[in-house]
Amino acid sequence: MRPRSLDEFVGQEHLLASGKPLRLQIERDDPGSIIFWGPPGVGKTTLAKIIARVTKADFIEFSAVLSGIKEIKQVMADAEKARQFGTRTIVFIDEIHRFNKAQQDAFLPHVEKGNIRLIGATTENPSFEIIGALLSRCRVYVLNPLSEAQIVDLLKRALADQERGLGEMNLRASDDVLQKIASYSSGDARSAYNVLEVAAGTAGENGEITDAMIHDALQRRVLLYDKTGEEHYNLISALHKSVRNSDADASLYWLGRMLEAGEDPMYIARRLVRMAVEDIGLADPNALSLCMAARDAVDFIGMPEGNLALAEAAVYLALAPKSNALYTAYGSVREDVEKTAAESVPLHLRNAPTGLMKKLGYGAGYQYAHDLTDKVADMQCLPDNLRNRTYYHPTAEGVEKRIRERMEEIRKRKRGRAADKNESAADER
Repeated sequence: MRPRSLDEFVGQEHLLASGKPLRLQIERDDPGSIIFWGPPGVGKTTLAKIIARVTKADFIEFSAVLSGIKEIKQVMADAEKARQFGTRTIVFIDEIHRFNKAQQDAFLPHVEKGNIRLIGATTENPSFEIIGALLSRCRVYVLNPLSEAQIVDLLKRALADQERGLGEMNLRASDDVLQKIASYSSGDARSAYNVLEVAAGTAGENGEITDAMIHDALQRRVLLYDKTGEEHYNLISALHKSVRNSDADASLYWLGRMLEAGEDPMYIARRLVRMAVEDIGLADPNALSLCMAARDAVDFIGMPEGNLALAEAAVYLALAPKSNALYTAYGSVREDVEKTAAESVPLHLRNAPTGLMKKLGYGAGYQYAHDLTDKVADMQCLPDNLRNRTYYHPTAEGVEKRIRERMEEIRKRKRGRAADKNESAADER
């Protein structure tokens, strides 16, 4: 059922509608190289074959999983010879992101000379997976998952097409059945076709494809996910930002998407701990404890029971008061450590375990806070170049409101101590 022309192609209207960039490039026979970036089953290989057919070019298909440098060099040499006789060569590389740097480099001079027109297909972000020199010589087109309506349309075509589809079997399927296939395919036409084909093999003499047959064919939704790919980072980003925005429902959804797709639960537990300290901090100190307990629960009872511990932590984080004051404070500390002179620890803050150290002034002037009535001494604890520097600015959210009040109380006590010290010094004078 692979489309053989742009008129048969379904989806990607943002690229292939009249006047859109990719359609213009195809219609004008633009020889530029192309990278198609998109999820599985949306037409990357199909578009490459349509381009080859329209431009009447030799079409050579590579698999980045199976091909090596030797094969690449041989094909490049053949393409260079063919060009001398006026024959154009399109080299299509499926899963181009799986080629290493040396393999990608082998294509570069031939793309530059125009010996080949390179068309690559990838499910991974080209910015991270394709070398800059090659990427700069290609146009990147982003292909989107197909909509459910588009997949239903493709399934109807397959049921009716007697030449390439299932038309000779005289099968019938209701719109609801086709909609179910589409909803479970996650925008992947190839996956939808596979389900339809399996269900067609179990249809009875009356040719009716039922909901039960689809259920047996589906077994379980296959979620697009790669633990080391971009979708991994997209989903954890969605979870983190949903928690930060106090959206418990979205937090649960993205957590479920990751867990049901097979993500390592301990990775999620580590990220939840990060959210607790970055986005909640001391606004709710219990958040960190709960996340650590969830991690221990996952380790103790395993999966899938541990899912609920992670879900409890995610919802708690989403609903907790938010503060990034501690995160910001530590960032300021790191900046000062990096940019300011690393002055010595003030003498009065140093221990003096030996007589020599005492003679040198170690510990001189230190005030033991527990000996003071209000437990706060007017004593400088930062180095001189950072005197009076303030890093932590608590918010008015949750526990931090009390912390802010406590910090203001400590400042008042220190000011009082300083005033008393100045008054005593004046009396002595």
